[in-house]
Amino acid sequence: MAATPARSGAFRLLSSSRTSYRSFSSSGICAAWASPPKAQAASTNAAAAKPATTTASTYKSAAPAAPAPPRTVVPSFPAKEPPVPTARSATNAAATSGQRSLTDGLSDAPAEIEGVAAHDWTRSYHGLGSVSFSPEQAETLLAPIDGQDVEVKPDGILYLPEIKYRRILNKAFGPGGWGLAPRGESIVTGKLVTREYGMVVQGRLVSIARGEQQYFDPDGIPTATEGCKSNALMRCCKDLGIASELWDPRFIREFNTKFTKEVWVEHVATKKKRKIVIRKDDTIKYPFKESKMGA
Repeated sequence: MAATPARSGAFRLLSSSRTSYRSFSSSGICAAWASPPKAQAASTNAAAAKPATTTASTYKSAAPAAPAPPRTVVPSFPAKEPPVPTARSATNAAATSGQRSLTDGLSDAPAEIEGVAAHDWTRSYHGLGSVSFSPEQAETLLAPIDGQDVEVKPDGILYLPEIKYRRILNKAFGPGGWGLAPRGESIVTGKLVTREYGMVVQGRLVSIARGEQQYFDPDGIPTATEGCKSNALMRCCKDLGIASELWDPRFIREFNTKFTKEVWVEHVATKKKRKIVIRKDDTIKYPFKESKMGA
């Protein structure tokens, strides 16, 4: 059925008004909530709707992913040069009084005597082995030791107290007739002090020995230095024949049979038991007390 002219004109009027209408989204002012263009939205929806498919060829052609860089970064700084050594002064010594070195201040080389007619005992061997002692002096030096003067260490080692050596020397040569001359500086290691000495008797060298002494704390170095000198004295006396029986194995066995005994003791603090050697006329001293084996 053909449309009437009135209806046809009204339809045309509506069509023309729709084509000239401009929406808000197509204006120059874009709202924040305006929807994207249809073409862009269609492509986005198509990409989201399309399932992600990966073929075997894609895995073969794809390169392996690089490892992620470490999150912890260690900074590297150029090495610094050591500080230039400076001379020790009183100010520096006072500033570092709490940090003591074991070797500073131990450069104790024997003093060189100038302008005096004397021998340099750090290098001289004057009179060594030239003249023997008098018969009276030799008798005093070679006299048998008294068993009551001998002491024994817990491990069974026999020894003569250092003061007994000095008394024998004073009896043979008189006080002032002998002495010890250092022949080098003191050597201090982590636990030991050692130094070489020469025994001078009546103006001539008679023996050379190196003394040693252990220490357990830096504050004990002065005491260890004195003990080192006493140890060198006893070793020098071996050349003079004083108490030579203490190095004679037969004398040691006979002395142990007559004067020593083995006993089991317990440490008072640690409760550890051990066997020690003491004189038969001696008693067990602190920190040990007598115990029974296996008890």
